[in-house]
Amino acid sequence: METHGINLGPVVALLAAGVIAVAVFRRLGLGSVLGYLAAGVAIGPFGLKLFTDPGAILHVAELGVVMFLFVIGLEMQPSRLWSLRKQIFGVGAAQVLACGALLTTVGVLVKLPPRVAFFAAMGFVLSSTAIVAQILNERGDTSTPQGQRVFSILLMEDLAIVPLLALVAVLAPGATTDGATRWREVGIGFAAVIVLVAAGRYLLNPMFRLLSMANAREAMTAAALLVVLGAALVMQVGGLSMAMGAFLAGVLLSESTFRHQLEADIEPFRGLLLGLFFLGVGMSLDLSLVIADYQTVLFGVLAFMTTKSLGVYTIARLTKTEEREAVYRGAMLTQGGEFAFVLYAAAAAVGIFSPRIAATFTAVVILSMALTPFVVAAERWLPGAEASMDGIERAEGLRGRVLIIGFGRFGQVMSQGLLARGVDVTIIDTDIEMIRAAANFGFKVYYGDGTRLDVLYACGAATSEAIAVCVENRAAATKIVEIAKAEFPLVRVWARSFDRGHSLELVNAGADFQVRETFESALAFGNNALLELGVPSEEAAEIIEEVRRRDTERFELELVEGLGAGKALLHGNAPKPTPFTPPSREARALNEEAAAAAGMSQREDAV
Repeated sequence: METHGINLGPVVALLAAGVIAVAVFRRLGLGSVLGYLAAGVAIGPFGLKLFTDPGAILHVAELGVVMFLFVIGLEMQPSRLWSLRKQIFGVGAAQVLACGALLTTVGVLVKLPPRVAFFAAMGFVLSSTAIVAQILNERGDTSTPQGQRVFSILLMEDLAIVPLLALVAVLAPGATTDGATRWREVGIGFAAVIVLVAAGRYLLNPMFRLLSMANAREAMTAAALLVVLGAALVMQVGGLSMAMGAFLAGVLLSESTFRHQLEADIEPFRGLLLGLFFLGVGMSLDLSLVIADYQTVLFGVLAFMTTKSLGVYTIARLTKTEEREAVYRGAMLTQGGEFAFVLYAAAAAVGIFSPRIAATFTAVVILSMALTPFVVAAERWLPGAEASMDGIERAEGLRGRVLIIGFGRFGQVMSQGLLARGVDVTIIDTDIEMIRAAANFGFKVYYGDGTRLDVLYACGAATSEAIAVCVENRAAATKIVEIAKAEFPLVRVWARSFDRGHSLELVNAGADFQVRETFESALAFGNNALLELGVPSEEAAEIIEEVRRRDTERFELELVEGLGAGKALLHGNAPKPTPFTPPSREARALNEEAAAAAGMSQREDAV
């Protein structure tokens, strides 16, 4: 019987392979990335041959990496990105250069021509942003300090593809360096960045504001896709990375009031296309080449992965990174990445690589990507990788009226009232040394990462009356509130806030109650200052209460109009200042004698 319309067979095969493989591999604790790669190998041209052109799938699936970088950019406010500048341009650049030199040396030692060894090495230096970011996300490490430092290094590696592609053209056999052309390409690249920054600063927020007023949900989703793909296109036209364009667009919108809406709109497309990307990578693995040259490929994988891990670890230790994080970083960044395919294809196109060498090193990179989840899983058993868990219980099957996440300075004080009243609480934290220290004082604290949904379920968050978010990390606190309110809308969520801006974030994320960590202590400090200056206690209390009232009123205005609204309330009407009366000569003499007598003890206290 004749059929009409599109052929759904390949689509169904892709979805079925991905769903089945990911479910099995996640069940085995190996992660979704490895599941997608294995499924790609199984249905690809070197497996069941359900697909014969993995390149076509990869071209579409690269949009998954682009969208993933956009979502990550939404989490990276410019202030946070600026705080990571030393990691990006310091540690990141040092790592790229050091690992490039080490891997090039390995290539030369196995008799590869210097140019071939250099580009093979530099391709492997560029770690897989997609794989590392996915593993960070699955482990709940994206918002942690060590996760942020890993991502900053990934940014530097992604930026390195631009000069490397320029070097391919310069070092190609028979190439002549055209200075004017080089400068024109650089100018086009800078122009693309300027256009994107200008559009993000002056056009995007007004556009989303208009769409929001129109209340057109589908138009907002289309606009989100337009921003991501448009930014990628602008950077591609400028000769730069599409993924970097999407990341920059995300950063420009990271402080927008529409940030969470954009993330929700992009998430379904990102997840689907990123899975498709990993499937395409798995299909690209030439099993016939691996079998024919298994000794060469196996040696390349082991030599490059080992050398790169040692280089990453060494640079981390030289930059005063603690050993545990250095091992963690070496495991995370041990693989080659998707930009290696771009670099190797360019090198093959101009004659630096022969087709067989390009295929061999592509297989080495793909196998290193496939092995990364195993290396990361094994990282916790490596020397210095993780502090001992002896005596530490992981959060599992817990129940309590209140779940307290974070047991640092704030959480310890906050919990005392609940414990004194006999409230049944569950406490989790990720700081192993703190958990042990708390046990010495009679506190039962479980090990668990509150930014992970599975951990929240294991802690009984779904059946608790309230969740108290007391973690010190600002980004982690906001993420926990967002997850908790999305998954457990009937559970009250209380949160510790870092500052006023963070309080606004938490309220917008759905927090039922938030308090700035220094606000009440600062008011108590101010009250005591008034008392010490001779203000009657009742009057001092009234003044402090008025300050608190004005602060609350200003905060309500800021929720509507944005940070900075209601500035006039900072300087409300105050009682007439008490006139200053200079002390008498006798009083000054007594003060000087007292100060002289206490001088030594004061200096000791200062030290």
